[in-house]
Amino acid sequence: MLHKKNLADLNPDLTPEVMAKVDEVIDYYKNRPVNLIPALEECQGSVGYLPVELQEYIGKGLNIPGSTVYGVVTFYSYFSMVPKGRHIIKVCMGTACYVRGIAEVLNRIQSQFSLEVGATTEDRRFSLEAVRCLGACGLAPVIVINSDTHGGVAPDQVLEILSRYE
Repeated sequence: MLHKKNLADLNPDLTPEVMAKVDEVIDYYKNRPVNLIPALEECQGSVGYLPVELQEYIGKGLNIPGSTVYGVVTFYSYFSMVPKGRHIIKVCMGTACYVRGIAEVLNRIQSQFSLEVGATTEDRRFSLEAVRCLGACGLAPVIVINSDTHGGVAPDQVLEILSRYE
């Protein structure tokens, strides 16, 4: 059985301060298990992601099986089981972007930061996602960093663009 005191040993992101916030969320929702998604949203907002050990802790607190919590977390793309970076890079892999050279832009990002798609840099500066379409085909090739859209991105420009995001 997971106890709050053991969680920080399992995961250094689950500090006593963070867990105090999680406990507030659990206390608020504990008699309303139909509100699992809002509870998970709030907990992810406090921690930044939902590691398995935290999912188990939330499930116990809400009297919901851990498998149910895990099922919800893995079903909805909004939830993440891995830490996210301060800046989310979305690289459009749609047809217009692909034919205009987005693959080399992606390669430059991956090479520069030793970063695979779906991963986060060790310092949690960047998370990298490849998406099917960003809906900005006229600006191809396109990347979005957080909520900033960058169009006409050439491979030799992408690192300069990323240097603006510390």
